Order: sequence, then structure tokens, then C-alpha cells
Amino acid sequence: MASSMAAALAASQAAAAPAPAAPVQAPAEVIPASWAKLVDSEAEIPLRVVQLDGLIVMKIMKHSRDAYPAAVTGILLGLDLDGVMEVSNCFPLPMGREGDEENSTRPASRYQASMLRSLREVHGDDNIVGFYQSTAMGAFLSQSFLDLQASHQKTLRHGGIALVHDVSRTARGNTSLKAFRLTQAFLEAHKTKKFSVQGLIERGLTFNSILEELPVQIHNTPLLDAFLLTLSQPSVSRTSASLYPTGSLSELPPTTQPLAPTYPILNTASTPTLTHNLSLVLDTIDDYNQESSNYAYHQRQIAREKARAETYIAKRKEENAQRLREGLTPLPEEDVSRMFKIPPEPSRLESMLLLGQLDGYAKTLEDVTGASMVKMYAAKAGTGAA
Repeated sequence: MASSMAAALAASQAAAAPAPAAPVQAPAEVIPASWAKLVDSEAEIPLRVVQLDGLIVMKIMKHSRDAYPAAVTGILLGLDLDGVMEVSNCFPLPMGREGDEENSTRPASRYQASMLRSLREVHGDDNIVGFYQSTAMGAFLSQSFLDLQASHQKTLRHGGIALVHDVSRTARGNTSLKAFRLTQAFLEAHKTKKFSVQGLIERGLTFNSILEELPVQIHNTPLLDAFLLTLSQPSVSRTSASLYPTGSLSELPPTTQPLAPTYPILNTASTPTLTHNLSLVLDTIDDYNQESSNYAYHQRQIAREKARAETYIAKRKEENAQRLREGLTPLPEEDVSRMFKIPPEPSRLESMLLLGQLDGYAKTLEDVTGASMVKMYAAKAGTGAA
């Protein structure tokens, strides 16, 4: 009896005891679908858009405005993800003395290294994605600009971008921020340093095909959006409140609130901007004519030396033919390139850059004169003139 009870108790305890759990395998690491193509292949995804933080835009605009009319540069920091270049921070570079580019490069490089080290210590963004530069009247093409962007596209992933801010257009109420990269055709020509007429024709290079533009988007944080919303709300000024001493201005219907006068925008007087723009156009045309004259002078030198070499070769052939008729040994052929220093064909890059600057000035002039023409026709219609 006792043995049967013990056996039953042992059986019940064995049944109640939990079975040993099977070994659980750790789940395999799952990469999200949005990150799957970023692994080891991010550099192969072409850039589609440049996304700027709202604070970055304000910093660039302030730096450019404070240094106007001098051009300023700075470094862009951020990250490129899935074809979007996200620019989250920037810092300006110190300005060097005009005409002292060699001595001003070293302090700028030391300052850049110091800033990146400081950002790294505070866990800030320290990944360089390009640079920004200010300009005026739409002309920014220069040799230094192209060299800097070419070095970035050789060293940075996705090549980096060049962000250009036009201060003069922003001053007229149209914020101008454009992102550019060098085209592959220009990079090949820049690598070989061949900007002759034949090289430009073979690659189809003009001032319009040096750069390719990328779309720019401005991204604001929710806190900044809320702040901008407060700025857009109408506020009651003391001047407008004094016009209604018997009641509160906020109690008036929206249609009865006074409006700010808009007649100053019809001012058709000549502005300094228009005069300065025309002056820059004339100066650029003079520089282009000077460059064309230098090119024509080099072409005449090359033609003169080639004519001398051809004359010498023809004379040597005639002498050898005469010696053969007389039964003498012909004279050895000499290296003409050593006897006649034929200068190489000059580069046409400077002329192409001047044409690009002239195109930028002309587009800005078109914008300014277009608005002025509208004002003049509006003023003419308001006065009832025929």
C-alpha cells in the first residue's frame, strides 16, 4: 500500500515538473529594408536632392551678408543617405588677403582641422560633404572654384557639392541657393589639363556644361516651424492702435484693419544695383576681348613657327634631292622640334569661364530690367498716358 502510494506520488511529481526547455536560437540579425541597399553600396547610389537644415540656410545668408561685397567660403557637414545629401551643419573659413592665396591657404587648412577636431570632441557632425560660396550678380565661375570642387569630387564620397548663395538676388527678396557638381566631361578634361579648342570640341564642353545642378530642399524642425508660425501671426503696432482710440484694434473686423502702403514698389528710379550690374558686364566683356587678343597673338606665334619649320623641311628635302642627283650622300634629317620652339596651344578655359560669368551677369540684368519694365508700364498705365 505504502509502496503504491509512493509510486503514485513520484509519478505525480514527475508529471508536474516542467519539461526542460529546448535551446532557443538567437534570432538572426535582420537589416531593415530601407538600410539594406546602404550597406557597402551607398557610394553607388546617385544623388537626387540636397536637403538643407533651416538653421544652415540662415548661417550661410548671415555670413555672406556680413562680408558683402567680398566673397566668402565655408565647409558643409552632413551625411548622404539613399541619394539625399543631408546638410546638418556648417562653419565659415577665415578670409585671406586679396592676392595672397598661397599664404592664406595654410591658416584656412589649420582652422578647418581645428574645427573638425572640436566638433568630433563634442560628438557633432564632422563629415565633410562639400563647401559653400557666396557670390553677387550671378557670376561665380572661377579657376579656384573649379579646382576646389574637382578636389572634393576626387576625395569625398558622392563627390561632395558646391552650394552657391547669391547675395544680390537675396537682397531683392528672392533667396538664391543652388547646389552644383562638376560634370564627368569636365572632370576628364580637368584631369588631363587639356582645354584646347580640339579638346573642348571632342568633349562638347561649353560654359553651360561645366556644372550640373541638383535640386535643393529646405528642412525645418517642428520647433522651428512653430516659431515661424508665431512670426507669421498679425501683431498690433502702437501706430495702428493709436488710429482707433475709442476701441481695441483686435475687436475690429479683419477687413477694416489698416494695410501697409504698397506704393514704394512702383519707384522707377535707377537703382545702384542696375548701374553696378552694367559696369560688371562691360568689365567682363573687356576681359574677354583681352583674352581673345592674347589667344590670337599665340595663334600667330604658332603659325609663324610652323611656317619656319615647314620652310626648313622643304629646303632640306630640296638639298637632299640635289645631292642625290650629284651622287652625294643625303644630309641626315634633324629634329625640327628642337630647332624651332613651337609654343603649345593656349588653354581656352579662361575664356570659357569669362563667358560663364557674362552669362550670369546677363541673367541678373534680365531679372532687374524685367521688374523695372513692369514698374514703368504700371506707372504709365496709372497716369493714363498713351
